[in-house]
Amino acid sequence: MMLTIATAPIAGMKPGTSGLRKKVTEFAAGAYLPNFVQSVFDAVRPADGGFAGLTLVVGGDGRYFNRPAIQTVIRMAAANGFARVLVGQGGILSTPAASCVIRQHQAFGGLILSASHNPGGPEGDFGIKFNGANGGPAPEKVTDAIYACTLQITAYRSTATPDVDLDRIASLRVGEMAVEVIDPVADYLALMRKLFDFDALKRLFASGFRLAFDAMHAVTGPYAHAIFEGELGAPAGTVRHGTPLPDFGGHHPDPNLVHAKDLHALMMSPQAPDLGAASDGDGDRNLIIGRGLFVAPSDSLAMLAANAHLAPAYARGIKGIARSMPTSGAADRVAQALGVPCFETPTGWKFFGNLLDAGEVTICGEESAGTGSDHVREKDGLWAVLLWLSILAVRQQSVQQIAHDHWARHGRNYYTRHDYEEVDSAAAAGLMQAVRDQLPALAGSVLEGRPVAIADDFSYLDPIDGSLSQHQGLRVVFADGSRIVYRLSGTGTSGATLRVYIERYEGDASRHQLDTQAALADLIALADRLAGIRQRTGRAAPSVIT
Repeated sequence: MMLTIATAPIAGMKPGTSGLRKKVTEFAAGAYLPNFVQSVFDAVRPADGGFAGLTLVVGGDGRYFNRPAIQTVIRMAAANGFARVLVGQGGILSTPAASCVIRQHQAFGGLILSASHNPGGPEGDFGIKFNGANGGPAPEKVTDAIYACTLQITAYRSTATPDVDLDRIASLRVGEMAVEVIDPVADYLALMRKLFDFDALKRLFASGFRLAFDAMHAVTGPYAHAIFEGELGAPAGTVRHGTPLPDFGGHHPDPNLVHAKDLHALMMSPQAPDLGAASDGDGDRNLIIGRGLFVAPSDSLAMLAANAHLAPAYARGIKGIARSMPTSGAADRVAQALGVPCFETPTGWKFFGNLLDAGEVTICGEESAGTGSDHVREKDGLWAVLLWLSILAVRQQSVQQIAHDHWARHGRNYYTRHDYEEVDSAAAAGLMQAVRDQLPALAGSVLEGRPVAIADDFSYLDPIDGSLSQHQGLRVVFADGSRIVYRLSGTGTSGATLRVYIERYEGDASRHQLDTQAALADLIALADRLAGIRQRTGRAAPSVIT
């Protein structure tokens, strides 16, 4: 039975850069989730007014509230007239796999239920976002339309039907709508087989190569088991924490050196395997650590782009590279060496989507541990690990050797990100405004002996659709290419996260050193003084350093 249920707008529902993220308690209260889902459907409804004949993909990272939320989405999709829903078995679909399924099955779009790398559990975070027919995050004009709908919603549509059995692969019906519970790994695995030489990777593992992959009790566990231990023959135990849990085992599923400290400790020990890797809550981020060397995400992007031709999918070379503005300039130097363009965009994968759809770039990446290519329209953690494995298999060198060879050829961009998490929102806003007020005077000046080339609030004119994105981060760029960048992140659910990015380029290989924080010490201190971080936030040190 179809139902039209009266409701009222709910304040605070504006989606962030990658979807709506709130505490589970907010999503589960009243009509919060149905209101947002209905607002999405109203905002993206085709011009003829209906979803007849169209397919919706639904899945998530398995976190707490994932299953009941999916049941709500299925009932509402039926009531809103969708012809078919594809949902991952167990409610599971990694974000890159969801993008793959949308594209493979020519779906209208998909709802991905995840709060990415944020903590889970009853007191943790939950999230939901809409991806379009290209498999990528909705552009700003769509998220703005969704927000507008949340301000005027008066009713939502649903059905009075039993729950769908999400644990059994099957085809069934909810009202007039077909529901297919699909293997969440199958389409993604088939795509990876096309991109990479699985026989070569099997030989790599057969030779004794060892991988330690930490799935962090998040969504990539089933994918990693199927690919690394199943398809490629890596020994049992290669995948750690491979069972998705609603609270991620009580841990924070963010693949950085704080939350994956056990993996880092292993890779710095005498017992280190050849490669250490991890992925986050929804499977779109990655961590790469060689024996004795952490590979910073910005460097990983550059090294993957420089060596992509060693994998079959990229054997003819890449068309271009795109990086987010806060990401280091290491990828720019690779693009210059390859003779291809490098685009600098705001943070957010949707900006890469336009470039990928237009065929302008092949490899994309962000300093926040997201890398991907034109195979889907999301960043992809397992793809990055498979490309690293492919490079190692062909070059027959260690991660450390490949990194040092790269720096010797292209120079090294020393780079770090300092995160100050859950800072008082008013204090964070005041800090950003204080820096913004200084920018006009800084441009063209000399700051503590350093000539300033650029001091601005970064804006981006999209070369594909002509849209303008402003206020994307405060930059102080020095004449030697060194940079300090300040941004407030939209990925948290409480307080504000201040991110400070510091970078310095060194082209002389004889002057390279391993300790990044030491190499950047003077700029780190300058970044603190310029913004008054300690005084304004009360923090003596960052929460996370990457």
